[in-house]
Amino acid sequence: MPITNDADWWRNAVIYQIYPKSWADGDGDGFGDIAGIRAHLAHLARLGVDAVWFSPWYRSPQADGGYDVADYRDIDPMFGDVATATALVDEAHDLGLKVIVDIVPNHTSTEHRFFQELLAGGPGSDAWARYHCVPGRDDGSKPPNGWESVFGGGAWSPVPGPDGEPTGWWYLHLFDASQPDLNWDHPDVHAEFVETLRFWFDRGVDGFRIDVAMGLVKAPGYPESTRHVDRHAMLPGEVEPEPMWDQPGVHAIWREWRRVANQYSPPRAFVGEVWVSSAQAHAAYLRPDELHTAFNFHHLKAPWDGPVLRRIIDHSVYEAGLVGAPTTWVLENHDVPRVRTRFGLEAVGARLPTSNTAQLPAVQPDDARGVARARAALVFMLGLPGSAYLYQGQELALPEVLDLPAECREDPAFRRTHGAEGYRDGSRVPMPWTTEGPAFGFSTSGTSWLPMPADWGSISVAAQTGDPTSMLELTRRALRLRRVEQALGDGDLEWMSAPDAHCLVLRRPAGDTDPHVLVAMNLGDATAVVEATTVVLTSGAELAVAPDGGFLLPPDTAAWLR
Repeated sequence: MPITNDADWWRNAVIYQIYPKSWADGDGDGFGDIAGIRAHLAHLARLGVDAVWFSPWYRSPQADGGYDVADYRDIDPMFGDVATATALVDEAHDLGLKVIVDIVPNHTSTEHRFFQELLAGGPGSDAWARYHCVPGRDDGSKPPNGWESVFGGGAWSPVPGPDGEPTGWWYLHLFDASQPDLNWDHPDVHAEFVETLRFWFDRGVDGFRIDVAMGLVKAPGYPESTRHVDRHAMLPGEVEPEPMWDQPGVHAIWREWRRVANQYSPPRAFVGEVWVSSAQAHAAYLRPDELHTAFNFHHLKAPWDGPVLRRIIDHSVYEAGLVGAPTTWVLENHDVPRVRTRFGLEAVGARLPTSNTAQLPAVQPDDARGVARARAALVFMLGLPGSAYLYQGQELALPEVLDLPAECREDPAFRRTHGAEGYRDGSRVPMPWTTEGPAFGFSTSGTSWLPMPADWGSISVAAQTGDPTSMLELTRRALRLRRVEQALGDGDLEWMSAPDAHCLVLRRPAGDTDPHVLVAMNLGDATAVVEATTVVLTSGAELAVAPDGGFLLPPDTAAWLR
Protein backbone atom coordinates (compact mmCIF):
# COMPACT_ATOMS: atom_id res chain seq x y z
CA MET A 1 0.00 0.00 0.00
CA PRO A 2 2.02 3.00 -1.22
CA ILE A 3 2.00 6.13 0.87
CA THR A 4 -0.47 8.87 -0.02
CA ASN A 5 0.18 12.59 -0.09
CA ASP A 6 -2.67 13.48 2.24
CA ALA A 7 -1.56 16.75 3.80
CA ASP A 8 -3.84 16.25 6.83
CA TRP A 9 -2.89 12.66 7.62
CA TRP A 10 -1.78 13.67 11.11
CA ARG A 11 -5.27 14.77 12.17
CA ASN A 12 -6.56 11.22 12.76
CA ALA A 13 -3.52 8.95 12.41
CA VAL A 14 -2.58 6.13 14.75
CA ILE A 15 1.16 6.52 15.35
CA TYR A 16 3.38 3.78 16.78
CA GLN A 17 6.45 4.75 18.83
CA ILE A 18 9.63 2.71 18.48
CA TYR A 19 12.37 3.06 21.07
CA PRO A 20 15.18 1.91 18.74
CA LYS A 21 17.43 0.53 21.45
CA SER A 22 14.70 -1.89 22.54
CA TRP A 23 12.84 -2.85 19.35
CA ALA A 24 15.06 -5.45 17.67
CA ASP A 25 18.81 -6.13 17.46
CA GLY A 26 20.04 -6.97 13.98
CA ASP A 27 23.78 -7.31 14.61
CA GLY A 28 23.84 -9.31 17.85
CA ASP A 29 25.39 -6.74 20.18
CA GLY A 30 22.37 -6.70 22.50
CA PHE A 31 21.17 -3.24 21.45
CA GLY A 32 18.35 -2.55 19.03
CA ASP A 33 19.30 -0.99 15.71
CA ILE A 34 18.01 0.05 12.30
CA ALA A 35 18.71 -3.41 10.85
CA GLY A 36 16.45 -4.89 13.50
CA ILE A 37 13.73 -2.32 12.79
CA ARG A 38 13.83 -3.10 9.07
CA ALA A 39 13.56 -6.83 9.79
CA HIS A 40 10.30 -6.32 11.71
CA LEU A 41 8.78 -3.33 9.93
CA ALA A 42 6.04 -5.48 8.41
CA HIS A 43 4.71 -6.03 11.95
CA LEU A 44 3.52 -2.42 11.95
CA ALA A 45 1.83 -2.70 8.57
CA ARG A 46 0.01 -5.84 9.72
CA LEU A 47 -0.91 -4.15 12.99
CA GLY A 48 -2.66 -1.42 11.02
CA VAL A 49 -1.03 1.80 12.24
CA ASP A 50 -0.64 4.82 9.98
CA ALA A 51 2.78 6.10 11.03
CA VAL A 52 5.88 5.23 13.03
CA TRP A 53 7.76 7.54 15.39
CA PHE A 54 11.40 6.80 16.14
CA SER A 55 12.87 7.98 19.43
CA PRO A 56 16.31 9.59 18.93
CA TRP A 57 18.72 7.67 16.73
CA TYR A 58 21.30 10.46 16.39
CA ARG A 59 24.96 10.27 17.29
CA SER A 60 25.03 10.39 21.09
CA PRO A 61 27.01 9.23 24.13
CA GLN A 62 23.67 7.76 25.34
CA ALA A 63 23.75 9.43 28.76
CA ASP A 64 19.97 9.82 28.51
CA GLY A 65 18.81 7.23 26.02
CA GLY A 66 19.81 9.31 22.99
CA TYR A 67 18.13 12.51 24.19
CA ASP A 68 21.65 13.86 24.62
CA VAL A 69 22.50 14.56 20.97
CA ALA A 70 26.05 15.06 19.76
CA ASP A 71 25.18 15.41 16.05
CA TYR A 72 21.61 15.92 14.80
CA ARG A 73 22.53 15.10 11.20
CA ASP A 74 24.22 11.78 11.81
CA ILE A 75 23.07 8.37 13.04
CA ASP A 76 24.76 6.82 16.05
CA PRO A 77 26.90 3.84 14.94
CA MET A 78 25.10 1.63 17.46
CA PHE A 79 22.00 2.00 15.25
CA GLY A 80 23.46 2.25 11.74
CA ASP A 81 24.16 5.21 9.49
CA VAL A 82 22.35 7.85 7.46
CA ALA A 83 22.12 5.55 4.43
CA THR A 84 20.40 2.76 6.37
CA ALA A 85 18.09 5.28 8.06
CA THR A 86 17.11 6.69 4.66
CA ALA A 87 16.46 3.18 3.37
CA LEU A 88 14.26 2.54 6.40
CA VAL A 89 12.21 5.65 5.64
CA ASP A 90 11.74 4.47 2.06
CA GLU A 91 10.70 0.99 3.19
CA ALA A 92 8.21 2.43 5.65
CA HIS A 93 6.68 4.53 2.88
CA ASP A 94 6.42 1.45 0.67
CA LEU A 95 4.35 -0.16 3.43
CA GLY A 96 2.07 2.87 3.65
CA LEU A 97 3.61 4.21 6.86
CA LYS A 98 4.45 7.86 7.51
CA VAL A 99 7.68 8.48 9.44
CA ILE A 100 8.20 10.82 12.41
CA VAL A 101 11.56 11.18 14.12
CA ASP A 102 12.40 12.72 17.46
CA ILE A 103 14.22 16.04 17.65
CA VAL A 104 15.70 17.52 20.82
CA PRO A 105 16.02 21.32 20.50
CA ASN A 106 16.09 22.31 24.19
CA HIS A 107 19.55 20.91 24.90
CA THR A 108 22.50 19.14 23.31
CA SER A 109 25.04 16.67 24.58
CA THR A 110 28.23 18.08 26.05
CA GLU A 111 29.85 16.26 23.10
CA HIS A 112 28.06 18.45 20.55
CA ARG A 113 30.46 20.72 18.65
CA PHE A 114 28.78 23.81 20.13
CA PHE A 115 29.66 22.76 23.67
CA GLN A 116 33.13 21.62 22.69
CA GLU A 117 33.72 25.10 21.23
CA LEU A 118 32.43 26.57 24.50
CA LEU A 119 35.01 24.59 26.46
CA ALA A 120 37.75 25.86 24.17
CA GLY A 121 36.66 29.49 24.53
CA GLY A 122 36.43 31.90 27.41
CA PRO A 123 33.82 33.95 29.28
CA GLY A 124 31.93 36.25 26.98
CA SER A 125 32.93 34.40 23.81
CA ASP A 126 30.38 33.78 21.08
CA ALA A 127 30.53 30.04 21.77
CA TRP A 128 29.45 30.63 25.37
CA ALA A 129 26.47 32.68 24.17
CA ARG A 130 24.96 29.63 22.45
CA TYR A 131 24.18 28.23 25.90
CA HIS A 132 22.90 29.74 29.13
CA CYS A 133 26.24 30.66 30.73
CA VAL A 134 25.76 32.95 33.72
CA PRO A 135 28.11 34.29 36.42
CA GLY A 136 27.61 32.56 39.74
CA ARG A 137 26.75 34.17 43.07
CA ASP A 138 29.25 34.84 45.85
CA ASP A 139 32.15 35.53 43.49
CA GLY A 140 31.11 32.61 41.29
CA SER A 141 31.21 29.93 43.97
CA LYS A 142 27.44 29.32 43.96
CA PRO A 143 24.98 28.76 41.09
CA PRO A 144 23.08 31.77 39.72
CA ASN A 145 19.75 30.67 41.23
CA GLY A 146 17.99 27.75 42.84
CA TRP A 147 16.47 26.14 39.74
CA GLU A 148 16.22 22.37 39.96
CA SER A 149 16.88 19.70 37.37
CA VAL A 150 14.00 17.52 36.20
CA PHE A 151 16.31 14.59 36.97
CA GLY A 152 17.01 15.70 40.54
CA GLY A 153 19.53 18.07 42.08
CA GLY A 154 20.49 21.52 40.90
CA ALA A 155 20.09 22.72 37.30
CA TRP A 156 23.47 24.48 37.08
CA SER A 157 27.02 23.17 36.74
CA PRO A 158 30.31 25.15 36.73
CA VAL A 159 31.80 26.03 33.36
CA PRO A 160 35.46 24.99 33.39
CA GLY A 161 38.09 27.04 31.65
CA PRO A 162 40.21 25.66 28.77
CA ASP A 163 42.66 24.10 31.20
CA GLY A 164 39.98 23.07 33.72
CA GLU A 165 40.38 25.97 36.12
CA PRO A 166 37.25 27.57 37.71
CA THR A 167 35.75 30.44 35.76
CA GLY A 168 33.05 31.51 38.20
CA TRP A 169 30.46 30.93 35.48
CA TRP A 170 27.76 28.27 35.40
CA TYR A 171 25.81 26.60 32.58
CA LEU A 172 22.14 25.63 32.75
CA HIS A 173 20.94 22.05 32.33
CA LEU A 174 17.30 21.43 33.14
CA PHE A 175 17.99 17.72 32.73
CA ASP A 176 21.33 15.92 33.20
CA ALA A 177 24.62 17.83 33.50
CA SER A 178 25.60 16.17 30.21
CA GLN A 179 22.64 17.98 28.54
CA PRO A 180 23.32 21.74 28.54
CA ASP A 181 20.35 23.93 27.56
CA LEU A 182 20.72 25.89 24.34
CA ASN A 183 20.21 29.66 24.26
CA TRP A 184 17.66 30.29 21.52
CA ASP A 185 18.51 34.00 21.48
CA HIS A 186 21.59 33.05 19.44
CA PRO A 187 21.22 32.90 15.62
CA ASP A 188 23.58 29.91 15.37
CA VAL A 189 21.09 27.82 17.31
CA HIS A 190 18.28 28.69 14.91
CA ALA A 191 20.50 27.90 11.93
CA GLU A 192 21.57 24.55 13.39
CA PHE A 193 18.00 23.35 13.65
CA VAL A 194 16.68 24.75 10.40
CA GLU A 195 19.50 22.88 8.66
CA THR A 196 18.61 19.75 10.64
CA LEU A 197 14.93 19.98 9.68
CA ARG A 198 15.81 20.31 6.02
CA PHE A 199 18.37 17.50 6.23
CA TRP A 200 15.76 14.95 7.35
CA PHE A 201 12.84 16.38 5.36
CA ASP A 202 14.97 16.04 2.23
CA ARG A 203 15.42 12.33 3.10
CA GLY A 204 11.70 11.75 3.21
CA VAL A 205 10.86 12.18 6.89
CA ASP A 206 7.22 13.24 7.24
CA GLY A 207 7.48 15.05 10.55
CA PHE A 208 9.13 15.51 13.92
CA ARG A 209 8.17 14.82 17.49
CA ILE A 210 9.62 17.79 19.41
CA ASP A 211 11.10 17.02 22.82
CA VAL A 212 10.44 19.57 25.60
CA ALA A 213 8.67 21.88 23.15
CA MET A 214 7.62 24.32 25.89
CA GLY A 215 11.13 24.76 27.35
CA LEU A 216 13.35 26.44 24.76
CA VAL A 217 13.01 30.01 26.09
CA LYS A 218 13.78 31.00 29.69
CA ALA A 219 12.48 34.03 31.56
CA PRO A 220 14.83 37.04 31.27
CA GLY A 221 17.13 37.41 34.24
CA TYR A 222 16.59 33.80 35.41
CA PRO A 223 14.23 34.67 38.29
CA GLU A 224 13.73 32.24 41.11
CA SER A 225 10.91 29.73 40.82
CA THR A 226 7.78 30.59 42.81
CA ARG A 227 5.23 27.82 43.14
CA HIS A 228 1.82 28.89 44.28
CA VAL A 229 -0.71 27.00 42.16
CA ASP A 230 -3.39 24.90 43.87
CA ARG A 231 -2.48 21.48 42.48
CA HIS A 232 -5.82 20.05 43.62
CA ALA A 233 -7.53 22.26 41.05
CA MET A 234 -5.27 21.06 38.22
CA LEU A 235 -5.94 18.21 35.84
CA PRO A 236 -3.50 15.30 35.60
CA GLY A 237 -0.76 16.34 33.20
CA GLU A 238 -0.88 20.06 33.98
CA VAL A 239 2.19 21.69 35.51
CA GLU A 240 2.73 24.80 37.57
CA PRO A 241 3.96 27.92 35.74
CA GLU A 242 7.70 28.35 36.19
CA PRO A 243 10.28 30.71 34.62
CA MET A 244 12.01 27.94 32.66
CA TRP A 245 8.87 26.67 30.91
CA ASP A 246 6.25 28.05 28.52
CA GLN A 247 7.72 31.51 27.98
CA PRO A 248 6.09 33.70 25.29
CA GLY A 249 9.18 33.76 23.06
CA VAL A 250 8.96 30.04 22.33
CA HIS A 251 6.10 30.57 19.90
CA ALA A 252 8.27 32.52 17.44
CA ILE A 253 10.47 29.42 17.15
CA TRP A 254 7.54 27.21 16.18
CA ARG A 255 6.35 29.74 13.64
CA GLU A 256 9.83 29.64 12.11
CA TRP A 257 9.77 25.86 11.99
CA ARG A 258 6.25 25.79 10.53
CA ARG A 259 7.41 27.99 7.65
CA VAL A 260 10.14 25.45 6.88
CA ALA A 261 7.69 22.53 7.03
CA ASN A 262 5.25 24.32 4.71
CA GLN A 263 7.90 24.64 2.01
CA TYR A 264 7.61 20.89 1.34
CA SER A 265 4.91 19.07 -0.63
CA PRO A 266 3.02 17.74 1.17
CA PRO A 267 3.82 19.95 4.17
CA ARG A 268 5.68 18.18 6.96
CA ALA A 269 4.10 17.87 10.41
CA PHE A 270 5.10 18.50 14.03
CA VAL A 271 3.87 17.02 17.30
CA GLY A 272 5.07 18.71 20.47
CA GLU A 273 5.83 17.44 23.93
CA VAL A 274 4.08 20.28 25.73
CA TRP A 275 3.61 20.36 29.51
CA VAL A 276 1.76 23.56 30.47
CA SER A 277 -0.63 24.89 33.10
CA SER A 278 -3.91 25.47 31.26
CA ALA A 279 -6.04 24.72 28.21
CA GLN A 280 -5.37 28.17 26.80
CA ALA A 281 -1.60 27.74 27.18
CA HIS A 282 -1.74 24.36 25.45
CA ALA A 283 -3.90 25.65 22.61
CA ALA A 284 -1.41 28.46 21.92
CA TYR A 285 1.07 25.87 20.60
CA LEU A 286 -1.53 24.55 18.16
CA ARG A 287 -2.38 27.76 16.36
CA PRO A 288 -2.47 27.33 12.56
CA ASP A 289 1.03 28.75 12.09
CA GLU A 290 2.71 26.75 14.90
CA LEU A 291 2.67 23.04 15.78
CA HIS A 292 0.18 20.68 14.18
CA THR A 293 -0.53 18.61 17.29
CA ALA A 294 0.72 18.20 20.85
CA PHE A 295 0.64 15.26 23.22
CA ASN A 296 -2.31 14.95 25.56
CA PHE A 297 -0.68 14.45 28.94
CA HIS A 298 -4.02 14.74 30.73
CA HIS A 299 -5.01 11.45 29.13
CA LEU A 300 -1.57 9.89 29.66
CA LYS A 301 -1.84 10.47 33.41
CA ALA A 302 -5.55 9.78 33.85
CA PRO A 303 -6.45 7.47 36.75
CA TRP A 304 -8.98 4.63 36.44
CA ASP A 305 -11.87 6.88 37.37
CA GLY A 306 -14.93 7.53 35.19
CA PRO A 307 -15.82 11.12 36.15
CA VAL A 308 -12.15 12.19 36.05
CA LEU A 309 -11.62 10.62 32.62
CA ARG A 310 -14.75 12.30 31.27
CA ARG A 311 -13.53 15.65 32.55
CA ILE A 312 -10.18 15.05 30.84
CA ILE A 313 -11.85 14.15 27.54
CA ASP A 314 -14.05 17.25 27.64
CA HIS A 315 -11.07 19.43 28.56
CA SER A 316 -8.94 17.92 25.78
CA VAL A 317 -11.57 18.41 23.09
CA TYR A 318 -12.17 21.95 24.31
CA GLU A 319 -8.53 23.04 24.31
CA ALA A 320 -7.89 21.63 20.82
CA GLY A 321 -11.09 23.18 19.55
CA LEU A 322 -9.93 26.64 20.64
CA VAL A 323 -7.65 26.69 17.58
CA GLY A 324 -9.25 24.06 15.34
CA ALA A 325 -6.62 21.42 16.08
CA PRO A 326 -7.27 17.70 16.55
CA THR A 327 -7.00 16.04 19.93
CA THR A 328 -4.35 13.43 20.61
CA TRP A 329 -4.69 10.40 22.88
CA VAL A 330 -1.86 8.46 24.49
CA LEU A 331 -1.67 5.87 27.27
CA GLU A 332 2.01 4.88 27.22
CA ASN A 333 5.43 6.09 26.11
CA HIS A 334 9.09 5.57 26.98
CA ASP A 335 8.91 7.89 30.01
CA VAL A 336 5.94 6.46 31.94
CA PRO A 337 4.97 3.11 33.46
CA ARG A 338 3.04 0.55 31.43
CA VAL A 339 -0.72 0.82 31.92
CA ARG A 340 -1.11 -2.90 32.65
CA THR A 341 0.92 -2.45 35.83
CA ARG A 342 -0.32 1.04 36.69
CA PHE A 343 -3.99 0.09 36.42
CA GLY A 344 -3.34 -3.24 38.14
CA LEU A 345 -1.89 -1.39 41.11
CA GLU A 346 -4.82 1.02 41.20
CA ALA A 347 -7.08 -2.05 41.40
CA VAL A 348 -5.52 -2.90 44.80
CA GLY A 349 -5.50 0.69 46.01
CA ALA A 350 -1.86 1.46 45.19
CA ARG A 351 -0.44 4.07 42.85
CA LEU A 352 2.54 4.07 40.52
CA PRO A 353 3.21 7.71 39.55
CA THR A 354 3.26 8.36 35.79
CA SER A 355 6.61 10.13 35.96
CA ASN A 356 10.12 9.41 37.22
CA THR A 357 8.79 6.97 39.79
CA ALA A 358 9.74 8.25 43.21
CA GLN A 359 9.18 4.95 44.98
CA LEU A 360 8.48 1.44 43.74
CA PRO A 361 5.25 -0.05 45.11
CA ALA A 362 5.39 -2.34 48.13
CA VAL A 363 2.41 -4.42 46.92
CA GLN A 364 1.89 -6.51 43.81
CA PRO A 365 -0.62 -5.38 41.18
CA ASP A 366 -3.78 -7.30 40.40
CA ASP A 367 -2.40 -8.42 37.07
CA ALA A 368 -5.63 -9.92 35.73
CA ARG A 369 -7.47 -6.64 36.25
CA GLY A 370 -4.46 -4.73 34.95
CA VAL A 371 -4.62 -6.68 31.68
CA ALA A 372 -8.39 -6.20 31.43
CA ARG A 373 -8.04 -2.47 32.00
CA ALA A 374 -5.18 -2.16 29.51
CA ARG A 375 -7.37 -3.86 26.87
CA ALA A 376 -10.36 -1.69 27.72
CA ALA A 377 -8.37 1.56 27.74
CA LEU A 378 -6.95 0.78 24.29
CA VAL A 379 -10.36 0.03 22.76
CA PHE A 380 -11.87 3.15 24.32
CA MET A 381 -8.95 5.36 23.20
CA LEU A 382 -9.21 4.15 19.61
CA GLY A 383 -12.88 5.12 19.61
CA LEU A 384 -12.12 8.78 20.33
CA PRO A 385 -11.76 11.45 17.62
CA GLY A 386 -8.30 12.68 16.63
CA SER A 387 -4.94 10.97 16.53
CA ALA A 388 -3.75 8.19 18.85
CA TYR A 389 -0.31 6.96 19.89
CA LEU A 390 0.79 3.42 20.71
CA TYR A 391 4.09 2.62 22.40
CA GLN A 392 6.00 -0.48 21.35
CA GLY A 393 4.76 -3.52 23.25
CA GLN A 394 1.47 -1.88 24.17
CA GLU A 395 -0.15 -4.12 21.56
CA LEU A 396 1.14 -7.06 23.63
CA ALA A 397 0.00 -5.61 26.99
CA LEU A 398 3.58 -5.76 28.26
CA PRO A 399 3.86 -5.09 32.00
CA GLU A 400 6.21 -2.64 33.67
CA VAL A 401 9.37 -4.44 34.78
CA LEU A 402 9.73 -3.33 38.39
CA ASP A 403 12.60 -5.54 39.54
CA LEU A 404 15.46 -4.53 37.25
CA PRO A 405 18.81 -4.73 39.09
CA ALA A 406 20.28 -1.36 40.03
CA GLU A 407 23.45 -2.08 38.05
CA CYS A 408 21.39 -2.42 34.85
CA ARG A 409 19.50 0.84 35.13
CA GLU A 410 20.51 3.68 32.81
CA ASP A 411 17.96 6.38 33.65
CA PRO A 412 20.14 9.40 34.60
CA ALA A 413 17.65 10.38 37.32
CA PHE A 414 18.38 7.06 39.06
CA ARG A 415 22.06 8.03 39.22
CA ARG A 416 21.49 11.67 40.19
CA THR A 417 19.12 10.78 43.04
CA HIS A 418 21.01 7.66 44.20
CA GLY A 419 18.05 5.45 43.39
CA ALA A 420 15.34 7.59 44.95
CA GLU A 421 13.89 8.34 41.50
CA GLY A 422 14.53 7.41 37.89
CA TYR A 423 12.77 4.16 37.10
CA ARG A 424 11.93 4.74 33.44
CA ASP A 425 13.98 1.72 32.33
CA GLY A 426 11.10 -0.52 33.41
CA SER A 427 9.10 0.53 30.34
CA ARG A 428 12.11 0.23 28.02
CA VAL A 429 12.82 -3.49 28.37
CA PRO A 430 13.23 -4.97 24.84
CA MET A 431 10.38 -6.40 22.78
CA PRO A 432 9.76 -10.17 22.88
CA TRP A 433 9.26 -11.52 19.36
CA THR A 434 9.44 -15.30 19.75
CA THR A 435 8.30 -17.82 22.35
CA GLU A 436 11.77 -19.20 23.12
CA GLY A 437 15.37 -18.16 23.52
CA PRO A 438 17.23 -16.07 26.08
CA ALA A 439 16.13 -12.84 24.40
CA PHE A 440 12.90 -14.10 22.79
CA GLY A 441 13.97 -13.10 19.30
CA PHE A 442 15.05 -9.58 20.23
CA SER A 443 18.70 -10.26 19.42
CA THR A 444 20.44 -12.59 16.97
CA SER A 445 22.89 -13.45 19.76
CA GLY A 446 20.28 -13.88 22.48
CA THR A 447 21.56 -10.97 24.56
CA SER A 448 19.70 -7.79 25.53
CA TRP A 449 20.86 -4.54 27.08
CA LEU A 450 18.19 -4.83 29.79
CA PRO A 451 17.27 -8.27 31.16
CA MET A 452 13.94 -9.62 29.94
CA PRO A 453 11.56 -11.46 32.28
CA ALA A 454 11.74 -15.23 31.93
CA ASP A 455 8.04 -15.57 31.15
CA TRP A 456 7.88 -13.04 28.31
CA GLY A 457 7.89 -15.73 25.64
CA SER A 458 4.25 -16.41 26.54
CA ILE A 459 3.26 -12.83 25.66
CA SER A 460 5.56 -12.44 22.63
CA VAL A 461 4.43 -11.47 19.14
CA ALA A 462 4.67 -15.10 18.04
CA ALA A 463 2.68 -16.37 21.01
CA GLN A 464 -0.14 -13.87 20.50
CA THR A 465 -0.36 -14.04 16.70
CA GLY A 466 -3.45 -15.95 15.62
CA ASP A 467 -4.92 -16.15 19.14
CA PRO A 468 -8.30 -14.38 18.87
CA THR A 469 -8.29 -13.69 22.63
CA SER A 470 -4.86 -12.00 22.65
CA MET A 471 -4.13 -8.31 23.07
CA LEU A 472 -2.27 -8.33 19.75
CA GLU A 473 -5.24 -9.60 17.76
CA LEU A 474 -7.58 -7.26 19.65
CA THR A 475 -5.36 -4.33 18.64
CA ARG A 476 -5.34 -5.46 15.01
CA ARG A 477 -9.14 -5.76 14.96
CA ALA A 478 -9.63 -2.38 16.62
CA LEU A 479 -7.27 -0.59 14.24
CA ARG A 480 -8.87 -2.19 11.19
CA LEU A 481 -12.36 -1.27 12.34
CA ARG A 482 -11.31 2.26 13.32
CA ARG A 483 -9.79 3.04 9.96
CA VAL A 484 -11.62 0.97 7.36
CA GLU A 485 -15.14 0.32 8.63
CA GLN A 486 -16.02 2.95 11.19
CA ALA A 487 -13.83 6.01 10.41
CA LEU A 488 -13.75 6.80 14.12
CA GLY A 489 -10.76 9.13 13.86
CA ASP A 490 -12.97 11.84 12.36
CA GLY A 491 -15.95 13.76 13.68
CA ASP A 492 -17.27 14.86 17.04
CA LEU A 493 -18.51 13.07 20.14
CA GLU A 494 -21.72 13.27 22.16
CA TRP A 495 -22.01 12.01 25.72
CA MET A 496 -24.79 9.51 26.39
CA SER A 497 -23.85 8.90 30.05
CA ALA A 498 -24.26 11.20 33.04
CA PRO A 499 -21.36 13.46 34.09
CA ASP A 500 -20.81 11.50 37.30
CA ALA A 501 -21.18 8.02 35.74
CA HIS A 502 -18.47 5.43 36.13
CA CYS A 503 -19.59 3.72 32.93
CA LEU A 504 -18.73 6.18 30.16
CA VAL A 505 -20.80 6.04 26.97
CA LEU A 506 -20.38 8.40 24.06
CA ARG A 507 -21.80 8.47 20.54
CA ARG A 508 -19.54 8.84 17.54
CA PRO A 509 -20.45 9.54 13.91
CA ALA A 510 -19.36 6.63 11.73
CA GLY A 511 -20.60 7.06 8.17
CA ASP A 512 -23.67 8.03 6.15
CA THR A 513 -25.57 4.76 5.89
CA ASP A 514 -25.15 3.62 9.50
CA PRO A 515 -24.28 6.89 11.15
CA HIS A 516 -23.45 6.22 14.80
CA VAL A 517 -21.29 4.03 16.99
CA LEU A 518 -21.45 3.97 20.77
CA VAL A 519 -18.06 3.84 22.50
CA ALA A 520 -18.40 2.64 26.08
CA MET A 521 -16.08 1.74 28.96
CA ASN A 522 -17.03 0.59 32.44
CA LEU A 523 -14.63 1.97 35.05
CA GLY A 524 -16.95 1.13 37.92
CA ASP A 525 -17.32 -1.92 40.14
CA ALA A 526 -20.78 -3.02 38.96
CA THR A 527 -22.00 -4.32 35.61
CA ALA A 528 -23.71 -1.62 33.55
CA VAL A 529 -26.35 -1.76 30.82
CA VAL A 530 -25.64 -0.08 27.47
CA GLU A 531 -28.65 0.45 25.22
CA ALA A 532 -27.71 -0.90 21.79
CA THR A 533 -28.69 -3.58 19.30
CA THR A 534 -25.32 -4.80 17.99
CA VAL A 535 -21.83 -5.27 19.42
CA VAL A 536 -19.10 -4.19 17.00
CA LEU A 537 -16.06 -4.84 19.23
CA THR A 538 -15.42 -5.68 22.85
CA SER A 539 -12.22 -5.67 24.88
CA GLY A 540 -13.26 -8.78 26.83
CA ALA A 541 -15.58 -11.74 26.49
CA GLU A 542 -18.73 -11.65 24.40
CA LEU A 543 -21.29 -9.33 25.98
CA ALA A 544 -24.48 -10.83 27.41
CA VAL A 545 -27.86 -9.42 26.45
CA ALA A 546 -29.56 -7.45 29.24
CA PRO A 547 -33.00 -8.70 30.39
CA ASP A 548 -34.78 -5.55 29.24
CA GLY A 549 -32.68 -5.01 26.11
CA GLY A 550 -29.23 -3.68 25.39
CA PHE A 551 -26.03 -5.34 26.57
CA LEU A 552 -24.37 -5.98 29.91
CA LEU A 553 -20.96 -4.31 30.12
CA PRO A 554 -18.86 -5.81 32.95
CA PRO A 555 -16.37 -3.77 34.99
CA ASP A 556 -12.97 -3.15 33.36
CA THR A 557 -14.44 -3.65 29.87
CA ALA A 558 -14.88 -1.42 26.83
CA ALA A 559 -16.96 -1.95 23.70
CA TRP A 560 -18.09 -0.38 20.45
CA LEU A 561 -21.80 -0.89 19.80
CA ARG A 562 -24.60 0.22 17.52
